[in-house]
Amino acid sequence: MNGVLNIFKNSGMSSFDVVRIVRKVACEKKVGHTGTLDPEAIGVLPVCLGKATKIIDYIMNDKKSYKVKFKLGVTTTTYDLEGEILSESDTSNITVEETLEAINKFKGTYNQVPPMYSALKKNGVRLYELARKGIEVEREGRPITIYDIKDIEINLPYISMEVTCSKGTYIRSLCYDIGEALKVGACMTDLRRTETSCFHERDSINIKDLTSENIHNYIISIEDALKFYPKLKVNEGFSKLLINGVRVMDRRLTNEKIDNNILYRVYDENDKFLGLGKRELNGFKIEKLLI
Repeated sequence: MNGVLNIFKNSGMSSFDVVRIVRKVACEKKVGHTGTLDPEAIGVLPVCLGKATKIIDYIMNDKKSYKVKFKLGVTTTTYDLEGEILSESDTSNITVEETLEAINKFKGTYNQVPPMYSALKKNGVRLYELARKGIEVEREGRPITIYDIKDIEINLPYISMEVTCSKGTYIRSLCYDIGEALKVGACMTDLRRTETSCFHERDSINIKDLTSENIHNYIISIEDALKFYPKLKVNEGFSKLLINGVRVMDRRLTNEKIDNNILYRVYDENDKFLGLGKRELNGFKIEKLLI
């Protein structure tokens, strides 16, 4: 079974719990998810099966959208309600105008420091493993992009909003950072992922509703799962070179315009999908062969 399932994960289960269920239902050993959702978070979690596990990184590269709710005036060890409370502050002097100004400052690209309770590694050890031992280490900020924050609802001390962001963004950290900007702290209370790349909540199948009888109805092909990458059709005679790993400099490769350093879905002259390719200064090459 090769393809991708657009799974809706429920609260109280880990992302690996979802993988384990899919593995059992599909009778497929090679199964992997495309971006961890915390156990209490809910929402879209694409799961790749069989040969589709080769494209996990490529699905994860695109934008993600979330609905989040957080509370000002409270900080915790995990930046959400799962952790121990570290501080509580009075928020009565915070205005709606100040809150909106603080939120909007985070639109765009900034260096975000990930939480200690995360799966990132420091010297080969998961940060959450260190955190559970009471060890806190310095974390370097990583550039992430907040493309949009909309539908902001402010009922102080609670704030709800929709966020569209880049890969690698921790929404818990965004909430924490907004709290820091307002000098009262904040922690996330609810998180729902509504979209990741071309996978939307409206098209998802709840993990509790997935069965061996209906799973085939929800399998998305590898090609369709990558449809957010632009398509490129090559001319006759070049597909064999690309399949064999040759880097092609010949301008006759295609009749279409190619931009440098952009990943394309590559098709041969008969419209057969070959894989993902990119042109760099020294020519065009298949980066991930998928036939």
